[in-house]
Amino acid sequence: MNWSIFEGLLSGVNKYSTAFGRIWLSLVFIFRVLVYLVTAERVWSDDHKDFDCNTRQPGCSNVCFDEFFPVSHVRLWALQLILVTCPSLLVVMHVAYREVQEKRHREAHGENSGRLYLNPGKKRGGLWWTYVCSLVFKASVDIAFLYVFHSFYPKYILPPVVKCHADPCPNIVDCFIAKPSEKNIFTLFMVATAAICILLNLVELIYLVSKRCHECLAARKARAMCTAHHPHGTTSSCKQDDLLSGDLIFLGSDSHPPLLPDRPRDHVKKTIL
Repeated sequence: MNWSIFEGLLSGVNKYSTAFGRIWLSLVFIFRVLVYLVTAERVWSDDHKDFDCNTRQPGCSNVCFDEFFPVSHVRLWALQLILVTCPSLLVVMHVAYREVQEKRHREAHGENSGRLYLNPGKKRGGLWWTYVCSLVFKASVDIAFLYVFHSFYPKYILPPVVKCHADPCPNIVDCFIAKPSEKNIFTLFMVATAAICILLNLVELIYLVSKRCHECLAARKARAMCTAHHPHGTTSSCKQDDLLSGDLIFLGSDSHPPLLPDRPRDHVKKTIL
């Protein structure tokens, strides 16, 4: 599988990620994708051929292998990495959509017209929700796959010898797994890196939610102070302050805010004067 495509696409995610997101992306590609490509595929490349049972009964080895290895580690990891990395592409696509909307607006109304977004890559409105949902989805996928691995392979450990009595084996036979110690090391390494990625996703989620709550409280406090300073109903400057505070009033949707001039603070000065 060619993972360079995912690496090229996800390299743009760094521009729109927090520090925790950048650490997560580095961890995924260095300690998960790279380890998967360089070592894991080679370790599990001959697992079926080297699965040896002490019987010559035709079909017994295949049946026992399927019983103890219903899904290959390598294929599960490949599916897990694809599902974990794809949500980050939605963030890039959402930013690209915003940039296209901004470009079309300028082409239709001229360069001197107002702007739809102060910064298309800033996590506000619908983009904030897209980013948060991607974090929840990535953490959920890793948790689900850790549960699946634990269901198939208890404690994530492969025993060196397994006993099989499935048909068409004539009796209980001993089957030997190739390189169990090496496979256990890489399995535990992949499990540990997945757990760290889950922790990073949860920390980043808490950081984004707490930061947004703090900004919302600060914006409400600023509006209250502005209303107190303008008791006669002069609220135009208060509304401009809301817009300048980062489009907090558009947290729940991705609808376009009122068109803003290229230099909104100069516009506020002119309005006040």
